[in-house]
Order: sequence, then structure tokens, then C-alpha cells
Amino acid sequence: MSQPGPLRVLDRRRAGVLLHATSLPDAAHGALGQAARSFVDWLVAGGFSVWQFLPLGPVGPDRSPYFARSNHAGDPGLVDLATLAAAGLVPTADLGRAPRAALLARAAAALAGHAAEGRAFAAFRAGAAHWLGDYALFTAIQAREQGRPWWQWPEPLRRREPGALDGARRALAASIAEIEAGQYFFHAQWHALRAYAAGRGVRLFGDIPIYVAPDSVEVWAHPELFQLDGAGLPVAVAGVPPDYFSADGQRWGNPLYRWEVHEATGFAWWLDRLRAQFELFDLVRIDHFRGLEAYWAVPASAPTAATGEWRLAPGRELLARARDAFGGLEVVAEDLGVITPEVEALRDGFGLPGMRIAQFGFDGDQRNVHVLHHWTARAVGYSGTHDNDTTAGWYAQLDPAARQFVADYLGCAPAEAPRALARAVLASVAQLAIVPLQDLLGLGTAARMNLPGTIEGNWNWRFDWRDVPADLAARCARWNRLYGRA
Repeated sequence: MSQPGPLRVLDRRRAGVLLHATSLPDAAHGALGQAARSFVDWLVAGGFSVWQFLPLGPVGPDRSPYFARSNHAGDPGLVDLATLAAAGLVPTADLGRAPRAALLARAAAALAGHAAEGRAFAAFRAGAAHWLGDYALFTAIQAREQGRPWWQWPEPLRRREPGALDGARRALAASIAEIEAGQYFFHAQWHALRAYAAGRGVRLFGDIPIYVAPDSVEVWAHPELFQLDGAGLPVAVAGVPPDYFSADGQRWGNPLYRWEVHEATGFAWWLDRLRAQFELFDLVRIDHFRGLEAYWAVPASAPTAATGEWRLAPGRELLARARDAFGGLEVVAEDLGVITPEVEALRDGFGLPGMRIAQFGFDGDQRNVHVLHHWTARAVGYSGTHDNDTTAGWYAQLDPAARQFVADYLGCAPAEAPRALARAVLASVAQLAIVPLQDLLGLGTAARMNLPGTIEGNWNWRFDWRDVPADLAARCARWNRLYGRA
């Protein structure tokens, strides 16, 4: 296999910030308007040229962006209401007073009487026809079924009998139209944000979960692609064995793929999935990349992921097909956890950068690939990710000897270690350096985004501009100029 050329986003040394859209100020009213543009402006002032997000799809009750309910749909909770008001779709006077759901419904109804927006909506529906109808129907039926998962629906709907689907479309036509309008608003606002960021030299970096949620339109519409029983329930579920995040492993609960069916179709479903992300982002991370080489299959009846087995996956065939289809792969491999030589060969064979996490490099093992002086240029380096504690929180929980070791390694006073670690990531050899905003702000564990293996209290953190020091952007810009990333 010939060595692929450089990724376009990694054409030079760059620095970025990890901040999910739901963590923007005023995200309750919609993040994809002025809140997002203001953050792009701050990134530019700080010398950053990459903004990394978590997955953007609709979320379930646990709010996890990694339990994807659709390959294509965006989270309507991110739609900016002020943008809809500026387009004349909702009264400005109602912002902040009327419930969000009511305003979105009103904007959807107003599309019919708004010539320009109506034409744009019709064009969006035509271009999204291969996924939008199924998604809107699935969402509308689930609302009528009071949130019950699809395998608990009446059997004709569960089995997608044509007559039952036609009847549901007729009965739920108004809800379906509103759901489709919400997706139009999301995609229009996202592409406007992407254009704004591109105009300011900022690339958008996305994240694709390797698996989808069991209660998703993907599994309902394509059950033949997943390891399910006759009732639509998984026979085995995804997870990882015990590791540094959890002594029992992580039992994610996602259905696993029937890879032989994907291979027989030329990986058409996967290519469509990747294409959707490449239309949104300049660079995409494949979460749990190692699952493309071999995946941990946990019996559906098992209470934890400690029991399971590794099974091979056709990652080489999939990535080769994707590389040929897209003329290259703007992809980062999330290669954390149990990484074998076979996984490394799959990653390196396609020239994909992996990930290095500075927090993981202080276990005293000089062979650890996460030790900062072992990093390589073809990598994305982080102080920590959304699954880590913030650097300040992580450092505070180390024992005194470990804290002193970190300070000695970074050459700083112990109190300065969290900030020094973020700066060391920017100074590293990694072509792309990413620092979570929490680490730039020096925030503690209360600002943590996710604690793996738990389902309560995650994905809620949001920053406030009052928490951002006035000189922080200038300080970051000095660092990024000093280390050749500005």
C-alpha cells in the first residue's frame, strides 16, 4: 500500500480547542448563531485554527452524543432561535418568553408563507430524501408511542410493513413536516457557521461514534445490518474490556454490526455515513477506531463488559473502499485503550494520525506512548479529552509524589502544573494540538464533561464569557506564535 499524502487540515502545525456546541453560552436558546460565531472570533484572536466538536446528532434522555439516533440528523436543540427571528419566521418579541418547542413549531409553519425560505426548504428536502423521511417518521412515531423504543411498538410498525408506514405518514403528517423543518433549520445554520469559520481560517473537526444507538432510526430502518434477534433486540452489545477508565470495562449497549452484510453491499451504509460527516466537517475523528480491526462483543445478558470476546472486523476493506470513494481520508483514528500491533498497522497503513493524551503520560512508564517526549508529528495531541477529568481536576487528585513528578517534568511550580501541561501540548511535536476549553480556563472537576461508565450527570457543562479572562486569547496567541501554530 502506498503511503497516503498529508491531510489537508494537517497541512501545517495547528492548534485547536475542544468545545462541544452544547457547552456554548446561551446554548439553551440555540448554539448555532451568534454564540458560535463569537467563539470562532475568540479562537482566531487566540491563534487557534481548529474547533473540535463531539457528535452533533439528536440525543436521548441520557444526553450522550455517542448514542447516535441518526447518521444524518442534527440535534434540533442546537437551532438558534434568534436566527429564525432574523429570517422573519418567529416574532423577535417572543424570544425568551415563548417555549422553545412552540417557537420551532411556529417557524416550521411559517416556511409555507416565506418564499425564499420555502424554496430553500424544498431544496433541502429533495437533497436529503434518502434519510429525512425515515428519520422524521421514526421520530414522529416515537413521540406518539410516548417515547417507547421501536422494538416495543405495534408489530406492523416494528416490522415496517408498508401499509402501517403509509398509515403513520398520513396520521402524523403535521408532526413529520415539523421534524423535517427542524432538520432544515439545523443544517442551514450549521453550513452558515462552517462558512463563517472558513472565512476566518478556522477548520471544524467532528466526531463519528463507531456505533449507533439501539433505539435509532438506523437500526429500525436497517435491522439486517446489525446483530439482532427476531424481536429486534441485540444478541451482543458493544463495549470495551477493563481499562484505565473502568475496572469492569464499559458496557455501552450499542448493537454490533453484521459485518458480512456490510461487506456484501460494498459498505454502502458506512460510505453514506462517512459522506454525511464530511459534508459537515473538515476533519473527522472515528471514535473507538480499534473496533474496525477487532471489537469487544459482550453478551447482551451480561451486566458488565468484563465478560466478552474479541471478534475481527473488516476495517482494512472498509477504509480502502472509503479512501477510493472520497479521494482520501480526512480522518483521525481514536486509538486509545487496548491497542494491538494489528490496530497500529491498520491506522498506519492508511496514514491516519492517532491520538496522544498528556494526562496518560505520567504513570512512570517510560515506554508509555503518551509520554510527551514520545509523541510524533503525525498525531493529534491533547491535554485531555471529553472522557478525562479536566487537567486541574486530574492534577488535584494525584498523590503528592505524583504531583511533584508532573511539576518536575514540566519544569514549573506545582501550582502552575495544569496550565504548564496545556502549554506543553501546544509546544509538542504533534502536528495538531487540541486543548479543551476547560483546561485553558483552569477549571476543576466540576467542569468535567463525561465520566465513562456512568449515565448520570454527564454532558451538562457550559461556560460563561464572564469566566474567560480578558487576556486569555492574547496569552494563547503568544503561545501559538511561539510554537509555530498561529
